[in-house]
Amino acid sequence: MTSTAAPAAIDAATPSEVELAIGGMTCASCAARVEKKLNRIDGVTATVNFATEKAKISYPAGIQVADLIATVVKTGYTAEEPPPPQPEQPAAPEAAGEDPESAALRQRLTVSALLALPVVLLSMVPALQFDNWQWLSLTLAAPVVVWGGLPFHKAAFTNARHGAATMDTLVSVGTLAAFGWSLWALFWGDAGMPGMRHGFDLTVSRTDGSSALYLEVAAGVVAFILLGRHLEARSKRRAGAALKALLELGAKDVAVLRDGREVRVPVALLAVGDRFVVRPGEKIATDGTVVEGASAVDASMLTGESVPVDVTVGDRVTGATVNAGGRLVVEAARVGADTRLARMARLVEEAQNGKAEVQRLADRISGIFVPVVLLIALGTFGVWLGVTGDTVAAFTAAVAVLIIACPCALGLATPTALMVGTGRGAQLGILIKGPEVLESTRRVDTVVLDKTGTVTTGRMALQGVHTAEEEDEKDALRLAGALEHASEHPVARAIAAGAQERLGGLPAPDRFENVPGLGVRGRVEGHEVTVGRFPDALPDALARTKAEAEAEGRTAVVVARDGVALGVLTVADAIKETSAEAVRELRALGLRPVLLTGDNRAVAEAVAGAVGIAAGDVIAEVLPEEKVAVVRRLQSEGRTVAMVGDGVNDAAALATADLGLAMGTGTDAAIEASDLTLVRGDLRVAADAIRLSRRTLSTIKGNLVWAFGYNVAALPLAAAGLLNPMIAGAAMAFSSVFVVTNSLRLRAFS
Repeated sequence: MTSTAAPAAIDAATPSEVELAIGGMTCASCAARVEKKLNRIDGVTATVNFATEKAKISYPAGIQVADLIATVVKTGYTAEEPPPPQPEQPAAPEAAGEDPESAALRQRLTVSALLALPVVLLSMVPALQFDNWQWLSLTLAAPVVVWGGLPFHKAAFTNARHGAATMDTLVSVGTLAAFGWSLWALFWGDAGMPGMRHGFDLTVSRTDGSSALYLEVAAGVVAFILLGRHLEARSKRRAGAALKALLELGAKDVAVLRDGREVRVPVALLAVGDRFVVRPGEKIATDGTVVEGASAVDASMLTGESVPVDVTVGDRVTGATVNAGGRLVVEAARVGADTRLARMARLVEEAQNGKAEVQRLADRISGIFVPVVLLIALGTFGVWLGVTGDTVAAFTAAVAVLIIACPCALGLATPTALMVGTGRGAQLGILIKGPEVLESTRRVDTVVLDKTGTVTTGRMALQGVHTAEEEDEKDALRLAGALEHASEHPVARAIAAGAQERLGGLPAPDRFENVPGLGVRGRVEGHEVTVGRFPDALPDALARTKAEAEAEGRTAVVVARDGVALGVLTVADAIKETSAEAVRELRALGLRPVLLTGDNRAVAEAVAGAVGIAAGDVIAEVLPEEKVAVVRRLQSEGRTVAMVGDGVNDAAALATADLGLAMGTGTDAAIEASDLTLVRGDLRVAADAIRLSRRTLSTIKGNLVWAFGYNVAALPLAAAGLLNPMIAGAAMAFSSVFVVTNSLRLRAFS
């Protein structure tokens, strides 16, 4: 569709998106098959994630979701649209415990392990073998192979009907071949003779084929792989626990004010504009604005910030945070899927469903790996048979190749690390939008910091009180605060707030007048008082103080009583207490901080000096629309740029930067344009976000190195006859468990 098409046509061509829950996948090659089938549909772009068991699909007009589901079903799997996340809904009773599928897997593992253990011991330890022990082994092994291995056999059969082969094919063919050989040896060979004894070797050994039994291989491999599946499933649940916990953070019911009375209703029934009561210790039901009361709000479970934040009338509060102080009445501003909690959960889930470029490579390899392994197994059998003439040795080596080559670890390497990393990030107030963000954090070498609202609070604050000789600082501040308390000007509010904080109560003025361009004047405690830029004569010391403050970009106002200057008050945008520490942490990560602001250079350099940024790395007096040009100029110098901002005027620059980090206290536009969202307004979280992203990427790469290295090393060993098939099965199961366990280490990130 060209850019000259009619708007209606463009809208019609806009692809829709859907997320499907895929059932029946057992390994990465299953996911690769489903993804390949979906992507063969014209206009469809699909990503299938084995760990989350979901497919994210973009499809054009003319294609229905039912068509996509039918394609998945034809491939041999199930598909359905999962219900959207509902943080405000109570969790289902079974959500807290084990799901039915996991319980069935655990039961199958328990029975199989109890039956397989005696078989393995009898086969491996000749001293335990008694007359006709082999028939007891057959009796115990048969249920393990047939019932315990049923999921593998069913999946292999389904895949075979669709002309495909997966990990289940390898397990099913390997275990049934071992069991079938044993049946032949018992009923038609010499293995069933009373008094027969059987040794065990870690490698392939030459024996008489008619007396060779592989019951311990058939039963042991099934038990080991079921154990691997069980540990893998449990680890995946733990990996996704952070998202589940995030969804369950919200309040379940709320006290809504109806006709002046409190009515307790489910949170799902809240509407925008409703007013509800939050008592001490209760969770705030949804995002809103305080209309009555004052309190401290604990947002630690949502932002990771341990210090409660004071709120009063007019302040915004976030759903799922806890009222730690007094009674509040809040007016709902956002409900349901629009709340910050729901949006956080949505971002985390989307990130977990994505794929990094390294995982796409692993998936492509997994997709062709199983057929290649089947060929290698046949080749191994042929070579051993041709070179040694020993059918038993050839068979043993081929079975070992089949069993050890399962590519489970490849499919789990990236998704499990992503699940744990993004989940841990959500707990710390860091939202990673997608796996491609991880690659960006590794390359970034320059971080551009917007000044207002990022390095500073974005609010004017009283910085200093300087008085003339023999004048009392408290007098000057009390008189100025009394007058400014009646004004709505940002500088006036800063002075009034500073005076109240330092002195407590302030006197009420007898008369008040706002003089445009000059300041305010009035009568306080019987004196004529002016605050601002009135032409009062200043002593030399105060004149120097005023000139120095203005040269540094601070606002300086003069307080005079009855025409005599008492002092100079300086006001400026307050620097966040944690900004200097944040800059040090960013430098420690190898990043070069650059301060970007529309303020004048004097103000910018003063702020930069206070937080540890060199004057040469200050870019000041930049118009909002010029911020993008600054980012592009830095990129043209060969730098990989991260941008941290919070305002509407930062959105374009955040989108242009190689890595955009939005302060969660900022605007929706900035958050939408960013790659990482920092839920709380603390710049130190930017350093934490980059560290977490890099650690997650490092874990993914470590997992892939292990998974690739394992298969590359194990296949030749198995083909060379250096691995008994049962040991191969244990090693394969351990490989998957290792990858998932390695990913779970990210839960300890702090």
